[in-house]
Amino acid sequence: MKTVLYPGSFDPFTNGHLDLVVRAGKLFDRVIVAVAVNPGKQPMFTLAERESLILEACRDLPNVQVVSFTGLLVEAIETLHADAVLRGLRAFSDFEYELQMALMNRGLKRDCETIFLTPTLKNSFVASSLIKEVARLGGDFSKYVPPTVAVAISAKIAQEQTFHD
Repeated sequence: MKTVLYPGSFDPFTNGHLDLVVRAGKLFDRVIVAVAVNPGKQPMFTLAERESLILEACRDLPNVQVVSFTGLLVEAIETLHADAVLRGLRAFSDFEYELQMALMNRGLKRDCETIFLTPTLKNSFVASSLIKEVARLGGDFSKYVPPTVAVAISAKIAQEQTFHD
């Protein structure tokens, strides 16, 4: 059984993320979406909320599992028995960073392979940070995220506005 690990903060989980999960599910027997705990970031959603939103978005994909992890990615690969890491490349600017990460992971774990997928054209510019910015400024972001994620973002924005009022 071939398994790919798709790590990220997924804050929020976008249609671009979902697109890669669906496509990876056709290439691998099992796709593990691994939600990273990144203490350097101030996420919109808690770890549990992100896991729940991803599970809901992927509910019709039987070969998808959602977990969270802390620490080094190569340790998660070992623990979860993954054969490869999945990373998305939206633009050429993503490539340099992702290549550095792939090479570092391979340096830490010799047999760590990284698979790069490009998004579909309609998702090529979708980034979680842009979604949050558009949402906070009152724009329509709903077509860039799964429906349950759109509802959750709207609720968070309303909560933030109530808190600041």
